[in-house]
Amino acid sequence: MRDLMLQAAIEANREIYNTIKKGFRQEWHKEHNQGAGGDISSGFDLFCEATFIKYLQKFGEIDSEESGIIGEGDRKIIIDPLDGSSNADANFPYYGSSVAFLDIDGLLELAVVCNFANGDLFYKFVDSQLMVGKVDKGNFQIEQSDYSSKIGIFERAYAYAPIVTKLNSANIKFRSPGAVALSLAYAHRVNFVIFKGNLRIYDFAAALSFCEDLKVSISEDYVIVTHSKELLEKLEKFLKEED
Repeated sequence: MRDLMLQAAIEANREIYNTIKKGFRQEWHKEHNQGAGGDISSGFDLFCEATFIKYLQKFGEIDSEESGIIGEGDRKIIIDPLDGSSNADANFPYYGSSVAFLDIDGLLELAVVCNFANGDLFYKFVDSQLMVGKVDKGNFQIEQSDYSSKIGIFERAYAYAPIVTKLNSANIKFRSPGAVALSLAYAHRVNFVIFKGNLRIYDFAAALSFCEDLKVSISEDYVIVTHSKELLEKLEKFLKEED
C-alpha cells in the first residue's frame, strides 16, 4: 500500500510540475475564499488541491490547507497543496507541496515534499532514510548532510527584528525564502532552519519528519533544526530571550 501511496503522490506532483512548465495561467492569480489554514486561496492553490484530490482521495480522508476535510477513510492525508503561495504568485522560484500520509492509528507513515520550481522531490517512509530526486525523472537517492554550509534559513524573519539583530551581531547568516515545508526539506543542506510563529499542521506534518537525524527543538511558537547541538542551544537562547 505505501508504495502505491508514494507513486500517487509523485504522479500528482509531476502533473502540477509539468503543467507549470507550460506557463503560469492567468486565472491562477485570482483570489478566492479564505482556506482552512487561514490564508486566502489563489486559483493556483485550488488547482494544486484538485490535482492532489484526484490522485490521493482513494487512500483515505484528506485534510487540506485550502478546503479542510475532504472525503473519508481509515487513513488521513494532510496536504498543503501549495507551500509558498505568495512566492508562486510572484514567480519567485521557491514553492511546492507537502503531503503526509497517516496510518489507521494516526501515526505518520509516509511524507512527501516537492519543490515545483526546480523539480526536487523528497520522501521518507517512517522506517527509512530521507530520499531525494527529480519529480520528472525519479532516480532517488539518500539525501546527504552538508556540514560546511555557511547559511541558515529563518522563516518569517521579517516579523522578528530583535532576533534578526542578534543573529547579525553573532555573524550568523541566513535567508528567509518563505515556504516552511520546503525549508525543512532542505535542512540537511543548510546550517539551520528556524521557524517562529503559529505552528500549523499543514506546514509541519510531513517535512518535520525529514529532520529526525538532526538536532531539533520544538516549542509552542518555534521550531529549530540544525546539525550542531552548540548552535541549537545558541539559537534557542536568542528565541527565548525574545519571548
